[in-house]
Amino acid sequence: MTGRLGEPEAIEPQANNIRVSSVVVAAGQGQRFGSKPKLLSLLAGRPVLWWALKALKESPKIQETILVVPPGQKETFASKLSLDWAVTMVEGGAYRAQSVAEGFLASSPTAEIILVHDGARPLTTPAQISQTIELAERYGAAILAIPVRDTLKRVSQDGVINHTVERANLWQAQTPQAFKKPLLEMALKLSLKHPEVATDEAISLERLGHLVRIAEGSPRNLKITFPEDLAMAESLMSESALERNSIDRLRVGQGWDFHRFDPERPLWLGCVLLEGQPGLLGHSDADVLAHALIDALLGAAGLGDIGVLFPPEDEKWRGASGSYLLGLTAQAFQEAGFQLINADLTLIGQSPRVAPQRAAMILAMAKALGVKPSQLSLKATTTEKMGFVGRGEGLAAGATVLAQKTTI
Repeated sequence: MTGRLGEPEAIEPQANNIRVSSVVVAAGQGQRFGSKPKLLSLLAGRPVLWWALKALKESPKIQETILVVPPGQKETFASKLSLDWAVTMVEGGAYRAQSVAEGFLASSPTAEIILVHDGARPLTTPAQISQTIELAERYGAAILAIPVRDTLKRVSQDGVINHTVERANLWQAQTPQAFKKPLLEMALKLSLKHPEVATDEAISLERLGHLVRIAEGSPRNLKITFPEDLAMAESLMSESALERNSIDRLRVGQGWDFHRFDPERPLWLGCVLLEGQPGLLGHSDADVLAHALIDALLGAAGLGDIGVLFPPEDEKWRGASGSYLLGLTAQAFQEAGFQLINADLTLIGQSPRVAPQRAAMILAMAKALGVKPSQLSLKATTTEKMGFVGRGEGLAAGATVLAQKTTI
């Protein structure tokens, strides 16, 4: 193995008793990418290399990261990356094997596992990193790879197909690649004899007769080689962010309401007056469907319950209609940065029947909320004459809403 090409420069001090070190190779020239340094090109507002380093930082198994940069470029990389976490920076060589060797020499003496990662792979996940390390811990050496999907052709220099290569059992190597430290040292010693042909460390280890395990990676773990690869990575990151944000911003809320019958009052259900039916006792109009929906909306938005927004001891809400309270709730819901995706309501009672008024109720509640009727559904059920509802003493209602946070 060669000696040091440069003393390691710590951006921040590293912890002692380090067991797993990572070496990030970022010393290549990237000639196929063009004149602009590809690893410092922006991807989603950050340098490509920043994303590769971030994945290692977020891995629970990585305790140290060695970044290998081109000779004379430490200050440039430190300035462009603007990292706020610990990384040790060293200068690399003309070939990959030489750069990995410099990273190896700069790693902690206590390291038992060395993980080698290409700085041009910004979409590697912490889970893939952990998977590779775990296999190396068990078997000594492991690399991330994916099975070859396309048909392969061996072609002559004049562009003629010689034969089709059987793709069964063929895998495309990726990084990270992880090794027990003594095995990586053996591989590097062999690689440094002919560094121009050592495209990764696993090759040398294979030639020495040591088994290397495969951890299945992902096609998304692409390597930035050409400018179009950067555009592809940008697209993949946008898709991932959209999926993640869509899930993270979803909220579910539930609401329930119960009222006993009062023959002296009119019956309001779903913001519709039902003639000839006993009403419900309550401070407002006691519309159980509207009130259950209000509680569900407030729950999804984290705004408490109907008693918080419309306290029953406040005379201003006496006799207030369900449609009026729904309108005020919708306003508070929207001001909190939410929009309704859909709501599902259930009326529980022996009577009245909902079916004849279902469409009118949905339309009235949707109008009060300022949403489309298609965003609401309404059904009814009985308790088979069990409990206070089954005895005809009152009505109950439940509502579930799915909402989306529209502001961060």
